[in-house]
Amino acid sequence: MGKYVVVSISEMQLSDNRQDTIITYSLGSCIALVIYDPVKKQGGMIHLMLPDSSIEKDKSKIVPCKFVDTGVPLLFRTLFKMGSHRNNIVVKVAGGSSVMDSTKYFNIGERNYAAIRKMLWRNNIMISSEDVGGSKSRTVKLFLESGKVVISNSQEEYEI
Repeated sequence: MGKYVVVSISEMQLSDNRQDTIITYSLGSCIALVIYDPVKKQGGMIHLMLPDSSIEKDKSKIVPCKFVDTGVPLLFRTLFKMGSHRNNIVVKVAGGSSVMDSTKYFNIGERNYAAIRKMLWRNNIMISSEDVGGSKSRTVKLFLESGKVVISNSQEEYEI
């Protein structure tokens, strides 16, 4: 029996149960990175808050999923330990908006997105689709049976 597997802020969740749906709520400047193996029908999602752990090295050891530079490698390593192969992985990204920072003074959303793109590019991993930026909050769902990623907010719902 499938269930909703909730990814809270600074957490990651993975599943190989085809009936499960991995979901994270209310992304603002945070980024949801979704990885999926269509052959194994397993995947994961991480809800990242900040681009770089250098500002909180001690915290990054306790909560590695808070930061792009420590959380993203952990997500990939964990999925690979579950039996997924790099050549099968589909990567999708959502979030990085400026909901709380309309003046773009801190640019956390943009910095998070840039950090993810840079890390994936350095590892020769391409993003297959994305929904980033703007000023809207997003909820992201990964349906493990199909690999479909659905974004929703108060006005709309769509697949990326």
